[in-house]
Amino acid sequence: MQMTVNDRRFSISLADTAAAKEFAEMLPLSIEMGDLNRNEKHAELPRALPTNASRPGTIREGDVMLYGSKTLVVFYKTFDSTYSYTRLGQVDDAKGLAQALGSGDVLIEFPKP
Repeated sequence: MQMTVNDRRFSISLADTAAAKEFAEMLPLSIEMGDLNRNEKHAELPRALPTNASRPGTIREGDVMLYGSKTLVVFYKTFDSTYSYTRLGQVDDAKGLAQALGSGDVLIEFPKP
């Protein structure tokens, strides 16, 4: 799967979860994502996805997660967290991800695979 941010393309490996499969079926998707805590972009999805949330402990740069059942989150910094997420996938090579996402709102495009 691909994710495009400001003409920069990133490959994403999807997790083997029901939520990831349903997310892929939702594509193509263009979504305006806001910044939160200077470590993630987030936005509400058009519909809820199945959840199987767990506490990952450490969030990794490039993690693509679901918070609750409708909030898509793309993390661009590595940090410890006590929050629970459902894993959707991981950016294969996160080099340059933080710069591409920037510090404000950003339009992210997820084309149909």
